[in-house]
Amino acid sequence: MMVTEFIILGFGDLKELSPLLFLVFGIVYMVTVSGNILLVVLVCTQRRLQMPMYFFLANLSCLEVCYTSNIVPRMLVDLLREKRVISMVGCIIQLYFFGALGSAECYLLAVMSYDRYLAVCRPLQYATLMHRTLCVGLAIGSWFSGFTVAAAFQAAMVSSLNFCGGNEIDHFFCDLKPLQKLSCSDPHVVNLVCMSLTALVTLAPFGLTLASYWQILSVVLHISSTQGRQKAFSTCSSHLVVVTLFYGTLILVYAVPLAGQGSSLNKAFSLFYTVVTPMCNPFIYSLKNNDIKEALNKLKI
Repeated sequence: MMVTEFIILGFGDLKELSPLLFLVFGIVYMVTVSGNILLVVLVCTQRRLQMPMYFFLANLSCLEVCYTSNIVPRMLVDLLREKRVISMVGCIIQLYFFGALGSAECYLLAVMSYDRYLAVCRPLQYATLMHRTLCVGLAIGSWFSGFTVAAAFQAAMVSSLNFCGGNEIDHFFCDLKPLQKLSCSDPHVVNLVCMSLTALVTLAPFGLTLASYWQILSVVLHISSTQGRQKAFSTCSSHLVVVTLFYGTLILVYAVPLAGQGSSLNKAFSLFYTVVTPMCNPFIYSLKNNDIKEALNKLKI
């Protein structure tokens, strides 16, 4: 019998804690959405924030709202109901947006690292090189790249699989690996294609990010004064923290299963990049940023 719907197991082993988890994740989701929307509003309304760095930050905040909204609202509903069923089509759609938004974030973080590279390593040419047309083009390119090729192919490959056995997804959303485990088709071709696409959308922008920060580090270390080094590093420290959180949790999620760890730990790490990191980003960028603090004061927040 062919499977037409799936059961999301979610946090079934913590069923008695479902009301508490709903409260915690609900608060986190509201803080995530409100914090990121507030950043977008500030960038759009405050002249002091009309700079490339904040333009890309506003795009990242929009992306984070979409990213977490693709997963958390349904997860909250599932925490309060017994029958946690999702249709095949609904599952593929969630998987597509998860892959598309995640890929777009990889490209956008790489673009932001390139922006910081120009600001630190080529400050006199920064205004000329990072002009408005280029900023808009890089932002559109990041979103477009995420929503095309890789995510579309991945969703198409998964939809081509046959599911004729179990239909219980041992996760809190439709992720690729739990779906592959349920398939009764030969997964080798799908694995090869998906791994190649994943490498394309993660390793390339990650490599660009590392290259940018390698150049930044080499320039910062050659600055003679301590104050000068601190000032140069402060321009990119927030972005470096965000990059570390994002890629660090991704590596943990996809490396831990190879080490023989269980699905519970995999879910815990998945929560970081789907729930925790999108909430932390607005705070990371605003806590040590005087421009954002002044903009908040103007709004009397």
